[in-house]
Amino acid sequence: MSYELFIGLRYLKAKRKSTFISIITFISTAGVALGVMALIIVLAVMTGFEEDLKEKILGTNAHVVVLKSSGTMEDYPALMARLKGVKGVEAVTPFIYSQVMLSSGSNVSGVVLRGIDVKTDPLVTNLHRSLVEGKLGDLERSPLPLASQESPRPGIIIGRELARSLNIYTGDTINVISPLGNITPLGMVPKMKQFRVVGLFNTGMFEYDSTLAYVGLGEAQQFLSLDHGVTGIQLRVKDVYRTGELVQQINRELGFPFYARDWMQMNKNILFALKTEKMVMFIILTLIVLVAAFGIASTLFMVVLEKTKDIAILKSMGATGRSIMKIFVLEGLIIGIAGTLIGVTGGLLVAYNLEPIVGAIQKVTGFELFSKDVYYLDHFPSQVVLSDVLLISVTAVLISLVATLYPSWQASKLPPAEALRYE
Repeated sequence: MSYELFIGLRYLKAKRKSTFISIITFISTAGVALGVMALIIVLAVMTGFEEDLKEKILGTNAHVVVLKSSGTMEDYPALMARLKGVKGVEAVTPFIYSQVMLSSGSNVSGVVLRGIDVKTDPLVTNLHRSLVEGKLGDLERSPLPLASQESPRPGIIIGRELARSLNIYTGDTINVISPLGNITPLGMVPKMKQFRVVGLFNTGMFEYDSTLAYVGLGEAQQFLSLDHGVTGIQLRVKDVYRTGELVQQINRELGFPFYARDWMQMNKNILFALKTEKMVMFIILTLIVLVAAFGIASTLFMVVLEKTKDIAILKSMGATGRSIMKIFVLEGLIIGIAGTLIGVTGGLLVAYNLEPIVGAIQKVTGFELFSKDVYYLDHFPSQVVLSDVLLISVTAVLISLVATLYPSWQASKLPPAEALRYE
């Protein structure tokens, strides 16, 4: 151990008559620890939200969608065969997209109606894994009770939140109303058809569970008068983070009037907002570490004043100004590193056990800290990223280092004769 480090460690403990400096040292260390801990927890939560949201988006929607600029795709089987041959595409499925209204008794709700191919949709989306009641195959046969005398109705699968708002259950009949109805002498008459609820799904994302409904592809074509056309084709790809290159390739090969969009383009606003919010929170919470750095600087200033005679004696014994500066830089770094280690340990403990902690707080206080109506998710995600922890730790240590430079430089410039004049 160098004598500079040895002396720096000794200076961390103030004299008995100057215990105030030790208290400020403790407060500075606690300030750095609190800032680092807050940064780790907040960034872990925001990363968890981002990854969970991406998982929900990619589970419900396709990785890439191919659409037509006007009208519907009539010869879509040939286009599907062509898209299957594109390198990087794993599976394809046709779909129909339309906005309709669902009514049950006195309850009405506007939803997005999706017509899907029951055989190929499981290869592209995770709807079949999200089902909590019923099966995807029931869309084709709409099972009825054995004693029922009713004529069979086409099946429909809706989100669990939508079923709650409409107060309906599996097996109930629901009316699907399309505003694009038939033209009569009295004007446009909305088209209405009865469907039987054959299943409920729960994606874990409130926005999807309350606004989506699925029917079979043939039923959607008939109800929306699309003949044999579809709205577009959904693609599942191997690498979800390289869809941009694949989209460009598909657009070049297909040309007008077809165009492709990937999941990042379709959810660009929310992904950009999450990334921006994460960056802003990092900057704001770094201010806590900056405040703690002022505490480190104040501590060193007071230690320099207290150790004026010691500094003069060390210089008289041959210590250089660089060595004196190193003593106080090391002292400040020890405070910063200790605070960073404590903060990292506390932050990781909380981040890895955040959901039980939040659940316990909600149970004790009775206050819902996390509302799925606001955040669209049904649990409190937290994901620690090693690069984030390293970035926070390095930032905290660097801020602590910068805070030590000026008071350490002042100590190194102290003339020994001036310090010992009145001793």
